[in-house]
Amino acid sequence: MHRSSPPFKRIMLKLSGEALMGHHAYGIDPAVLRSVGEEIVSVHAKGIQIAIVVGGGNIFRGLESSAYGVGRVPADHMGMLATIINALALGEILVRLGAETRIMTAIDMIKIAEPYIRGRALSHLSKGRIVIFGAGTGNPYFTTDTAAALRAMEINADILLKATKVDGVFDSDPEKNPEARSFSNLTYREVLEKGLKVMDLTAVSLAMEQDLPIRIFNLKKKGNILRVMAGEDVGTLVTGDLP
Repeated sequence: MHRSSPPFKRIMLKLSGEALMGHHAYGIDPAVLRSVGEEIVSVHAKGIQIAIVVGGGNIFRGLESSAYGVGRVPADHMGMLATIINALALGEILVRLGAETRIMTAIDMIKIAEPYIRGRALSHLSKGRIVIFGAGTGNPYFTTDTAAALRAMEINADILLKATKVDGVFDSDPEKNPEARSFSNLTYREVLEKGLKVMDLTAVSLAMEQDLPIRIFNLKKKGNILRVMAGEDVGTLVTGDLP
């Protein structure tokens, strides 16, 4: 029987730092880390090229720095370093699971990771390596959502996948409002005009300019990454104007 090819050749997966916490208040849950790694490796085994941007909110969030008496710029630098910790942890589990992996960072730290160079990243992907991008864009005031959109366009990804802790996009917080309404499809303009909490608005604007589709889905549901890769209607799809 003929097996259909995957709908995507190259994907950008955005993982929030919070996604790695599990039920803990902070840090990395080893069981969650391994579970996420296993799903990523399963997708990679289907011949899909995978790039990953990981956040650092499970360790430190620059946007909440005022509580520590730290200014925004150094706080954002601290947040970038937190993403490196997560990238190293994820990279290690992927290697242990048998996937050839490279970690690239937007700020130079050549003794533990490669500096981000677009051509080198494309070369790694074409050779079947999973590439993890750390340190966001390397600049303060820009979120890792924006970094994911930027890197997705630079590597010519077919889609940007945003892994969250809820089942897509809702008109209000579903964890607080059981009557919250979910969306299966949205346009970029609807997201921007309604101020929906999909991604950072800068990231959505970048995706809109280049017509980069975004799918938001629940990482906590095991197998969801594979379902998205199979083309199933999981979570919320954000694209240009709907029919």
